[in-house]
Amino acid sequence: MDSLPLGSVYLNGRWTAPETRETLPVENPATETEIGRVPACGAADVRRAVAAAGAAGAGWAATDPAARAGVLLALRDALAEHHEDMARLITREMGSPLTFSRRVQAGLPLKVLEGFAEALTADPGEERVGHSLVVREPAGVVGAITPWNYPLHQVIAKVGAALAAGCTVVLKPSELAPLSAYFLTTLIDGLGLPPGVFNLVPGRGTEAGRALAADAGVDVVSFTGSLRAGREVGSVAGGGVKRVCLELGGKSATVVLPDADLATAVTDGVRSALHNAGQTCSARSRLLVPRSRTDEAVDVVRSVLAGYVPGDPADPGCRLGPLVSRAQRDRVLEHVRAAEAGGARRVAGSPQDEVPARGHYVAAGAWTGVPADAPLAQEEVFGPVLVVLPFDDEADAVRLANSTPYGLAATVWSADPDRATAVARRLRAGQVDINDAAFNPAAPFGGYGMSGVGRELGAHGIREFQDTKSLQLPA
Repeated sequence: MDSLPLGSVYLNGRWTAPETRETLPVENPATETEIGRVPACGAADVRRAVAAAGAAGAGWAATDPAARAGVLLALRDALAEHHEDMARLITREMGSPLTFSRRVQAGLPLKVLEGFAEALTADPGEERVGHSLVVREPAGVVGAITPWNYPLHQVIAKVGAALAAGCTVVLKPSELAPLSAYFLTTLIDGLGLPPGVFNLVPGRGTEAGRALAADAGVDVVSFTGSLRAGREVGSVAGGGVKRVCLELGGKSATVVLPDADLATAVTDGVRSALHNAGQTCSARSRLLVPRSRTDEAVDVVRSVLAGYVPGDPADPGCRLGPLVSRAQRDRVLEHVRAAEAGGARRVAGSPQDEVPARGHYVAAGAWTGVPADAPLAQEEVFGPVLVVLPFDDEADAVRLANSTPYGLAATVWSADPDRATAVARRLRAGQVDINDAAFNPAAPFGGYGMSGVGRELGAHGIREFQDTKSLQLPA
């Protein structure tokens, strides 16, 4: 990391000095120590980056899809070569346990890039509709604004799809975890892309992010983050009549139907809620169980939570690291205090006073006695917090699962996969796992309702950055 050019921005194919003199600290959330500083870019640096991307647009759009697929696979190989270094860097900058960083934070992007390359190879980019030829073309300059919780994966999901589509990119990573984006940029720099195809401008969301969304040279804005920030980005970008892709929050549910193996289903639900210390937009933070088996389910929850002891995320045995910042920790604890003041009961997990004295830690816990319309069951907490909600029958389970303004993800467990699939079809969610089905990085990812607009990953993710044209051919 000492070799990363953290004082620079990446514009027009080279590292260069920013216009701004202000810098932002990057903190290791486990130790509360500063591990780097990056420029606090504003509108002037964003304008330079957008101009570079615009100038490179026509050339990159004209490249053969096979050549773009080759670039994506070359980037995949570079990331694979530096997999361990990237995993350790992400653990330092945002606190993911090292085992999780290796498997997901640094591992999943490899599969995502492979999925984009395969989609380019399989999709001709045009189709006949009657006497018309319908073609898909690059939309132009993409402004990518990415979050801190999956700081590499979310960058790859946007940048990889945009490059595959033939678009040029300006990336604004989260100011809380920008170091992995710098590392990635050094790898992209080694690919020999034409100048301006990819550009990196760090900074605050309220300044660099807002400027990127508003810039007249940006054709598509792709944002992942909170509902509040997503509304702001959508409003700013909408003023310029830009296409906007928003991947926002979630309040996802694990639905354990009465015929399911309760221990297996509940164990899976708890683990999902605690991935990345609960800092996952698709975390299944609501556990829906048959009312008659609530006590049995809580016993399983207690057993699973006993294995999630807050600790040093660099320790390969750690399963629960810190939250990304003091502000995020305080926000989660305030949610919990408010819920307990309203009658919620903590039924599993260690006490908060047993967490490490240094670092932004929150003890994992589960709560019952939470009304389905209470904030703890409705709002995205983004911490290691699980709510156990009992239901009376299948219809009640579907009602509860659909009772939040979000609709990002869910899981349905049943001994009968056909029954689980039938219930899944009734859920208002963009992705629903059936029993222990694995995540598919080539399938579309995105949500209903307040979870956002648009889809990421695979062929569907590429199409978010393409315009559709109809050529009416003579008979």
